[in-house]
Amino acid sequence: MAVKKIAILPTLLTLGNGVCGLAAIACASKILPSNPISDENARYFFFSGWLIMAAMLFDAFDGYVARLAKSASEFGGQLDSLCDAVSFGAAPAFLLLRLGQDWEAPMARNAVPLIAALYMVCALMRLARFNVENSPDPAAHKRFKGLPSPAAAGCLASLAMLRGLEPERLLDLELALRPFVMYCAPVGAVLVAFLMVSRIPYPHVTKQLLGGRRQFSYVVRIILALFLIVLLHQLALIALFWGYALTFLFRSVVVRGLARRRLPVATTGVDDGLPR
Repeated sequence: MAVKKIAILPTLLTLGNGVCGLAAIACASKILPSNPISDENARYFFFSGWLIMAAMLFDAFDGYVARLAKSASEFGGQLDSLCDAVSFGAAPAFLLLRLGQDWEAPMARNAVPLIAALYMVCALMRLARFNVENSPDPAAHKRFKGLPSPAAAGCLASLAMLRGLEPERLLDLELALRPFVMYCAPVGAVLVAFLMVSRIPYPHVTKQLLGGRRQFSYVVRIILALFLIVLLHQLALIALFWGYALTFLFRSVVVRGLARRRLPVATTGVDDGLPR
């Protein structure tokens, strides 16, 4: 079916997502291997990470605006996935190449391009699977199957932002943790790559924040989260993204472990859907 009409504002927001992804790649490309962290070019780590964060904001609001204007369409969904592939697939993978250049061991440094390729492949597979399994039923959009690609990109972008700040702008704890970034980034990328293609359920944070009325305690928790972001700076972003990725992984492991313990005492022959 030919596309005759498109929604202007949601489409512009979606394209803004893709442009931010391209700008993040352009920023990261200016980081040369010969430049130490004290060099002024290290700020491109920070800018590249923030551009990926900006892409997340565009990605969060394009669908919300489309549903609010009742202009959601298949064209918008496909365009959104293409822009996500740039911003949350290619851009974090390219940024990971720059983060991994700190590794001194040649074998470890040679492994970074393979890890970056693995991350991008898993992100693309995650997006393709979502397109195939996506349901028009709004009730089916409350949870994701696997870690969403924007959250996976946020895990890497938050590390890059900490890596790129000048030492004088860092808190004492941030300064102490920054040397671990060069180890955490490639190893963490492998973890979030497999989480993206997993079947672990993750809540749809954007819809929970923007959809419907909430209790007073829910608003208080949001205010506390914003307060922590202002207070802890870059560590707050790391805690939010990595906490989101790991919390539901551990929760899934614990729930499955408890379910398997109950299996010997179960008297029914009903299949619970768990892997044997």
